[in-house]
Amino acid sequence: MADCGGVEALKASWDYIDGENFDAYMKELGVGMIMRMTAKGVKPRLIISENNGTWTLRTESSIKTLSYDFVPGVEFDETTADGRQVKSTITFAGNKWIHTMIDKHGKKAVVTRYVDDKDQQMVEMECGSVKARRWYKRVQ
Repeated sequence: MADCGGVEALKASWDYIDGENFDAYMKELGVGMIMRMTAKGVKPRLIISENNGTWTLRTESSIKTLSYDFVPGVEFDETTADGRQVKSTITFAGNKWIHTMIDKHGKKAVVTRYVDDKDQQMVEMECGSVKARRWYKRVQ
């Protein structure tokens, strides 16, 4: 079983606070303008849990609810919020959750999650030369 270490702190419910450069990141991924405009107004809640080595990330918003299950280090098929089909692998390194996605055109995106020193979940996204960030607060 993979060492979960500091990523255990991610197991919680999280509410969206803010973000930066998310539109440019979605554009780099190939997300169309209408979907990007819709995504700007969404303030999702994330629920991260784990059961016997299988992790679940559930995203709830006013538009849709998505969920995926994974075992760290094992590739899986994922349908993203904007409907793209990708091959995903999530690994844990120290306190970071590193989610690598590759679409059918070979475009790679990496999303890194961790809990910062303010007990907020930081989500750093990178595709090509574009970087974006979003952050979430723990639901009490």
